[in-house]
Amino acid sequence: MPNLFRTIFAPPRDLILLLLAGWLGMALADRRARKTIIGENGFDMLAFSMLIAFAAGGRVLFLAAHWAAFSANPLSLFSLNRDLFDVLGGVAFAAIAGAIAIQRRRMPAWAALDLLAPLFAALSVGLALSHLASGAAFGKPANLPWSIELWGATRHPTQLYELMAGLIVLAVIWFWSARLRTGSGFLLWLALTAGSRLVLEGFRGDSTLLFGGVRLAQVLAWLVLAGALIGLELRQGRDQPASELPAGPPFP
Repeated sequence: MPNLFRTIFAPPRDLILLLLAGWLGMALADRRARKTIIGENGFDMLAFSMLIAFAAGGRVLFLAAHWAAFSANPLSLFSLNRDLFDVLGGVAFAAIAGAIAIQRRRMPAWAALDLLAPLFAALSVGLALSHLASGAAFGKPANLPWSIELWGATRHPTQLYELMAGLIVLAVIWFWSARLRTGSGFLLWLALTAGSRLVLEGFRGDSTLLFGGVRLAQVLAWLVLAGALIGLELRQGRDQPASELPAGPPFP
């Protein structure tokens, strides 16, 4: 079954999976946004601003770092090859664009972040499916009944682990986070995502290692998890639950 899936959605067709996940995340977030002061239009403006900044910023930063390669073939700037992209740079640009949009529209920041949580959770599911289709984020060699053949070895199906974790996080965010205090939904998504990455990274076969075999992604996940848990503790007892935010008038 994984082999058939990879055949159908081999890159760049795996981008369809990310688009479908983004559509689902937007639909869920819009449904929740209608019940808040931000409104559906306000949230859509925020989400699309961040998406454009992510796509443009990641490619521009990669261009700046590898100008010689692009100058020889300028049309490669528009390639669908995701290797020609600075992911961390794209995330930084998206965060800056989101902060600017929230400030200029005077949106309640924590409420806006709560609305982004189901979108990000859905995108995580799409990313796991994309990894399964492309063979990225592959697992360590393992001889288990559920192991898969990939890159010349029998491995942990880490992409399927990632998919299951993403679906669980999405379900928790959608069905439970609205009962929490404002801002806690986003922090809960951050904590669950970091916690799942902390566990899943131990099965990965492509991790970046530091001294003594320590995995860089796990170190970062510990830091994010600690920050999210501290934030959750501080947010509890403040503001009203996200589901009780006033419904209007919405932001234009």
